[in-house]
Amino acid sequence: MVKKRTRLDVIKDILVVLRNGHKVKITHLIYKSNLSSGSIKDYLKELVENGLVSEVKNSERVYYQITSKGNQFLEDFDKIMIFSEAYGL
Repeated sequence: MVKKRTRLDVIKDILVVLRNGHKVKITHLIYKSNLSSGSIKDYLKELVENGLVSEVKNSERVYYQITSKGNQFLEDFDKIMIFSEAYGL
């Protein structure tokens, strides 16, 4: 049985995609993070509001990129996962 991703897992997946690219279009994020266009917009809105992702508008296109706060989130998330695995959680 496949385990359903948690909200934090989805956020981590989005941030990892952004960390690996410079400016990323929403279609690339949808594909790489395995989300629908409707659900990714909600996540991106929250991430932008909380300063983990920035929205860059260039002519008619909108790109997203990770911020330093988003990078710090990924580092801290990895530490928490290592810690929880060490205790078998």
